[in-house]
Amino acid sequence: MPQPSAPRKSLGRPPRISREEVIAAARRIVDTDGVNRLTMRRLAAEIGSTPMALYHHVRNKEELLVLLLDDYAARTLHRPALPEEPRERVIVATEAIHEALANCPWIVEVLTADDLLSTSALWFVEQIIDGLLACGLTPRQAVHGYRAIWYYTAGEIVVRTTATRRRTDDARPTYRERVFGDLDPSELPRLAQVADRWASLTAEDTYPDGLRALVDGLLVVAR
Repeated sequence: MPQPSAPRKSLGRPPRISREEVIAAARRIVDTDGVNRLTMRRLAAEIGSTPMALYHHVRNKEELLVLLLDDYAARTLHRPALPEEPRERVIVATEAIHEALANCPWIVEVLTADDLLSTSALWFVEQIIDGLLACGLTPRQAVHGYRAIWYYTAGEIVVRTTATRRRTDDARPTYRERVFGDLDPSELPRLAQVADRWASLTAEDTYPDGLRALVDGLLVVAR
């Protein structure tokens, strides 16, 4: 007796996807493999769709990165209570940015391109600029001051994250450790003096102290 044939699968349109699904899938990729591995083709495969379907939600990778920035900022950037003293407002707002970005270094990698930003984070930039203006800086000086603060903050996160990843990936002594282990005291007496403690000293978290010193230096021009 002939068996009934299996029902034919529909060849209609693929399942609809939402922008939220697109962002969530993109976030999984960058969290696992880094922002450089995020492509429209990879994202489509992650969702189980086609690259063409993604373009209904995002025009290109740049717009996708902006959506990721806003998504991350909305979930992690919490507006702190700000003190009255303007110098302290600058410190508190900057430390809030640093705390959020330190837990997600790929965000810094995107932001250091200097042409992408999250509109959700502009409130923090506003507080830093306002604090610098209230301390007596001109608008031009305040913008330059914010830029110096941002460069210090982003640079600290990038350097620390990269160094940590290199130490984790390779247990062998680093090139710097080998060089510092064989310094000539007659040529480099100060470095030789601290060579055996260099790694531990440079691994200390000095960001808060450095930030305060930087802001104090910026405010000198206003006095």
